[in-house]
Amino acid sequence: MVADQIRAAHGLTEQDVELVPLSTKGDRIQNRNLSEIGGKGLFTEEIEDGLLDGSLDLAVHSMKDMPTVLPDGLIIDCVLEREDPRDCFVSLAYDSFDALPDGARVGTSSLRRGAQVKARYPHVEIVPFRGNVQTRMKKLGDQVADATLLAMAGLKRLGMEQTATRPLAADEMLPAVAQGIIGIERAVENETVAALLSPLNHEKTALVMAAERSFLAELDGSCRTPLAAYAELLGDELLLRGMILKPDGSAYLEGSRRGAYCEAAKVGAELGRELKERAGPDYMTS
Repeated sequence: MVADQIRAAHGLTEQDVELVPLSTKGDRIQNRNLSEIGGKGLFTEEIEDGLLDGSLDLAVHSMKDMPTVLPDGLIIDCVLEREDPRDCFVSLAYDSFDALPDGARVGTSSLRRGAQVKARYPHVEIVPFRGNVQTRMKKLGDQVADATLLAMAGLKRLGMEQTATRPLAADEMLPAVAQGIIGIERAVENETVAALLSPLNHEKTALVMAAERSFLAELDGSCRTPLAAYAELLGDELLLRGMILKPDGSAYLEGSRRGAYCEAAKVGAELGRELKERAGPDYMTS
């Protein structure tokens, strides 16, 4: 997607933009939860090394995988238009969470998804579940789990939207910070790449992402912290909803805040501070 947009924006040929596929530690380790093996940086370290040593010119990321603090010398100042931010319920046997019987197994390795499921449906069991869409569908077929959750954005980009049994509205499952947003990282000093990327940046997406990632940063969020946030633009206003949860879903706090869209980062930070104060010092660790 990024390569095609760069070519289209600048009249470049297929050969002018080279794709360099890289496997990261987060891709390779499939049998453990991300929270157990190092968090969000698992998907970025090898790629960012290439940006810093000059072997890569830019890196394409799912922004929900990105830490809020980047390595010195790197910047993300270009994002593509947001795809569908929703999660979806996927099952081969049931049409919704409400249809799941007691003891049904929901496969997910996302603390955010697992905590929200347990908060709303305490009668189900959460089982670890990782891999690409095809792997997860095979696991459902092998009855490793009765249901799972996937991002609608990924399914749509793969042309597999029909895989979703039921998309979930934000009030049913609040999305991950920056879910559905593709960001492009580059070296700060690489002005040539900055000029190539400038026409690709989608400003409205950048604004909602700024609110969500400021919320995340204020709460020091990581793969070890179940939290969720979703911002949307309503005219010249921005509405941000946020949530922090206990990993077992036994308790959660949620809130919302409105503000001018031009102060997106401020809105996110304010909501993060509000929930942090309401939670108290031990909420995230107890």
